Amino acid sequence: MGNRFNITMKKAFMNWSGGKDSSLALYHILKNKSLSINYLLTNLSAEHNRISMHGVSFDLLKLQAESLRIPLETMKIVKDASMEDYNKLVSEKMNFFTKQGITNCVFGDIFLQDLKTYRENQLDTVGIKAHFPLWERPTSKIIQEFFDLGFKAKVVSINANLLDKSFAGRELDQSFIDDLPKDVDVCGENGEFHSFVYDGPIFKTPIPVTVSNIVKKEYKSTENKEWDSSFWFADLT
Repeated sequence: MGNRFNITMKKAFMNWSGGKDSSLALYHILKNKSLSINYLLTNLSAEHNRISMHGVSFDLLKLQAESLRIPLETMKIVKDASMEDYNKLVSEKMNFFTKQGITNCVFGDIFLQDLKTYRENQLDTVGIKAHFPLWERPTSKIIQEFFDLGFKAKVVSINANLLDKSFAGRELDQSFIDDLPKDVDVCGENGEFHSFVYDGPIFKTPIPVTVSNIVKKEYKSTENKEWDSSFWFADLT
């Protein structure tokens, strides 16, 4: 994949979820040698020490970073953190990056314009440019490329309001996509499901994973009742 730290390239960090979109976006950045990815940045639940919304343990996240040979940075989000608390964490982490001459960031977002605008505005205030390698590509083509390149992933989190328990813990493959209801995006771009990538062309070695348990968790918002939801999580070991 080339030298990730070529000094002639602009320094960047990758907003890393551990899932398929992050992995494919990173693949394109490394392949095109357009940026030097100096860090992965992942949000963790401070309470459970797991990837936010994905539920993947920190230990597996570390194995991913080690296989990618890219240093890992995290932001631990406390339960019921306010937007002010979150923005403070982001500000501190961006300060850490900019002090090292990092002026770029990569995201795996595909078509959520409000989220893209939010990210760009937040980073612009500290002089960091956001990059979106997958932006506005058809999700059907994105997932097909993901398969064609040889990436492998487990589905670790699903929105229980849209998908039943049987989808949690499955291999993310064509069979999984074929079984999705017609109103569910094949990349889960609306939050329908999340994945953990354990092998593929950007990894030095595969990460051995086993589904040990599947649990349901309820999430309620004190500010936005429309956000209240429940999720099935597949616990990977």
